[in-house]
Amino acid sequence: MPEPLIVRTREELRAATSGTVALVPTMGALHAGHLSLMEHVRPLADTVVTSIFLNPTQFAPGEDFDEYPRTFDADVRKCATVGVDVIFAPTVEVMYPAGLDGTVRVDPGPLGRILEGEHRPVMFQGVLTVVAKLFGLVRPDIAIFGEKDYQQLTLIRLMAEELCLGVEVLGGDTVREDDGLAMSSRNAYLEREERALAASIAAALRAGIDAAGGGEAAALEAARAVLTAHGIQPDYLVVTDPDLGEARPGQEARMLVAARVGSTRLLDNVAVRLGG
Repeated sequence: MPEPLIVRTREELRAATSGTVALVPTMGALHAGHLSLMEHVRPLADTVVTSIFLNPTQFAPGEDFDEYPRTFDADVRKCATVGVDVIFAPTVEVMYPAGLDGTVRVDPGPLGRILEGEHRPVMFQGVLTVVAKLFGLVRPDIAIFGEKDYQQLTLIRLMAEELCLGVEVLGGDTVREDDGLAMSSRNAYLEREERALAASIAAALRAGIDAAGGGEAAALEAARAVLTAHGIQPDYLVVTDPDLGEARPGQEARMLVAARVGSTRLLDNVAVRLGG
């Protein structure tokens, strides 16, 4: 397949797209999960745009902005294998022309202050702000985000609807390693012993699925038992409805977990159907 066209300015971007446009926003350090999103939208649009931008506004001081993997050349080669047409790789100045302190920001509202929002208070404001900017710059018909970051996906869908952005937001299935670990760019931080331990997070969710016929409490108890057996204390382990509200017996639900393995913070989630 031909190499994607790399564009870095607003003017170059506008000249590079035509027809129906699909956007796959990323921060780089691409893996098979990202590539599956690109493959998903390839038959749905005339032009597939992948953005590679490590967004500073979603990192708080002391988080891993400086350490986050930067693998641009390898990312370009990976995009080529799945038929991406355009890579939008802007600078901070292009994305935030008023500066990081002077920019208008999107308030994620109450749904952005629970779960991840409680533990990383600035993240969702930064995510929604940069995604809104990307929607305005790329003008996509559709955009896709991975379900691995389920709360993020839910908030982006809500933003697109509430702000009438005219973008259809799709979710892509979580891609997993052979032992079940959800693929993430941050998995590269794990030491060998930590990497083996990290698979217990997915094992806990599988235990929750198996126990969900007994209801929410049974699902949580089963999942927590697996984590405890491996010495993992989660930041949160919850069951919600698919919109992150209160789960209801006999209905589809979502189990979400965040936990540290060593110094690496990992997220995962699965769909469950509660008994009752």
